[in-house]
Amino acid sequence: MTRIAIVTDIHHGAPSHTKRGDTALDLLAEFVAWANAARPDLVLDLGDRISDVDAEADAQLEREVASVLSGLEAPLHHVCGNHDRDHLSVAENASILGASLESEVLDLGHWQLALWRADAKIRRNVPRPGFDLPERDLLWLSQTMQRAGKPTLVASHVPVSGHSQIGNYYFQRNASVSTYPQADRARAALAQARVPVACVAGHVHWNTVTTVDGIPHITQQSLTESFTTGGEPARAWGMLELSDTVHWQVFGDDPYEARLTPARHRWTPPLAPFVTELAAE
Repeated sequence: MTRIAIVTDIHHGAPSHTKRGDTALDLLAEFVAWANAARPDLVLDLGDRISDVDAEADAQLEREVASVLSGLEAPLHHVCGNHDRDHLSVAENASILGASLESEVLDLGHWQLALWRADAKIRRNVPRPGFDLPERDLLWLSQTMQRAGKPTLVASHVPVSGHSQIGNYYFQRNASVSTYPQADRARAALAQARVPVACVAGHVHWNTVTTVDGIPHITQQSLTESFTTGGEPARAWGMLELSDTVHWQVFGDDPYEARLTPARHRWTPPLAPFVTELAAE
């Protein structure tokens, strides 16, 4: 069994909407103490470490997060979120964190971890604002899935399941920035795998499981989000255990637990629209 501790959407900084960034460093210190006691095989930070301001302020906020995370005893791996990228480049994030932020595959024994560090910058002053998944990132995912010879966990900041955002404070009315416009192509790339696959992401600030084409897609609650917890921070962090099944548990004030069995085979393609079927009759 491989055990992975997960924290995401820390949002260190001033409070913003329902993000309690003012509590982030204290809660992150609690997570570090918990993780050191739980002794996972590795720790994943799924991005949005800060709430962005400007380049100088963001660099300082990132350094403060990195300082707290430096207390972890287990190996730590990061991805960048959109707020980490508003004013800082990937290279600047990597320098502050002292870690590579290129996509890579880690061998975990029975499983492997695909750290899909796809571009998470939101383009704003363009005709179609939002995410844009670069072709090189899509090709990396496709080629990694084609080569996969063992069960694979894909970790990213932005989820690609395309699941409903009804009820989500941020994304019910802004679903276009809850995922990539090219999410259907990312799902097609995942479907190229002939091994069990599971995906884990942050970004949308709530705990969900959505299974698409036999692949469970997990999103984990933000450390400091409060829209599900009455204005107080969720204090959310998780443990993912990989064996013959995937056991995911979120702790804190917005708890969640699921045991999943990713399928080796993909599902039958969806039926054509009923109106087409009726017209044929």
